[in-house]
Amino acid sequence: MTIRLMATAALLLAAMTGHAQDYPARAINITVPNPPGGMNQIHAVPLSAVLEKMTGQPAPVINRPGGTAAVGTAYVANQAADGYNILVTTANLHLVIEKDKIYGVKSPFTLEQIAPLALMSADPLIMVVHPSMPVKTVKDLVAIAKKKPNEIIYSTSGPYGITHTPTAMFMDATGVTMRHLPTTGGGPAILQALGGHSQVTGGGPAALYPHTKAGKLRPIASWGVKPHPAFPDVPSFQSLGYKDVEAYLWVGLFTTAGVPEPVFNRMRALVAKAAADPVFKQALENVQVVPDYRDAAEFKKFFDADHQRMAAAIKKIGKL
Repeated sequence: MTIRLMATAALLLAAMTGHAQDYPARAINITVPNPPGGMNQIHAVPLSAVLEKMTGQPAPVINRPGGTAAVGTAYVANQAADGYNILVTTANLHLVIEKDKIYGVKSPFTLEQIAPLALMSADPLIMVVHPSMPVKTVKDLVAIAKKKPNEIIYSTSGPYGITHTPTAMFMDATGVTMRHLPTTGGGPAILQALGGHSQVTGGGPAALYPHTKAGKLRPIASWGVKPHPAFPDVPSFQSLGYKDVEAYLWVGLFTTAGVPEPVFNRMRALVAKAAADPVFKQALENVQVVPDYRDAAEFKKFFDADHQRMAAAIKKIGKL
């Protein structure tokens, strides 16, 4: 019986290895869990082009928006574990789960249903103020906010989102309170600040750079641990003494959990090659996004640390 089991296992391993050598034999579907546009699309489109060039197979980008990225994520989470589905997403992945915990709601997917494949970029979020504010530093903002509690308005992409949660981190660390103006996304939140309807907002370097360069918004701090090339002189919250204030507008690739290891390794190799392709890297750099490729194991370490920080912040926010 032992010999028979060993023979069966050897046959299965040979079959999986052969499958990996033939991979991909058909289209690799790239799911973006948001409407067209935005950071996920910025990564998905050049990734698709490079993968098609490398493999000779289609790699269509399919937008599956809804539920703060939950719909598209759940779609990939529930597909066959065959290596033919890639999810391109951000920290909304775990923000949705942590928000659902607060309200006792069952999430449409679990983190165990998806597997980290690679980190593609991890730009720090940047805090900006409207130029009408007499604020040039975080110290200035904290001083005014403490004198006028809950009077300064800050706009975000929505409750528990990628800009609301880090701003809550900042308020918790500094002991200030500001009034929340939630919107329907990162772009609308920036528009509210540009129009003077909010005095403070946060966002990714790619979205904020044109407005700060034009003097329409003033950058005062970064949620990253090292400077972004587009904002070399903007200090980090950590350098200012706020050690727990850290957040990124990262974009990573995931696939359905349970893909056989030989196929998963083939996916990793293809993604690594795509991330190093000049076409992919230039597409990101053209919009002030810094390529920051990390393979599955390193990405998981980054993801787990980010998840822990964000989960703690959401727990402190509580029900709204």
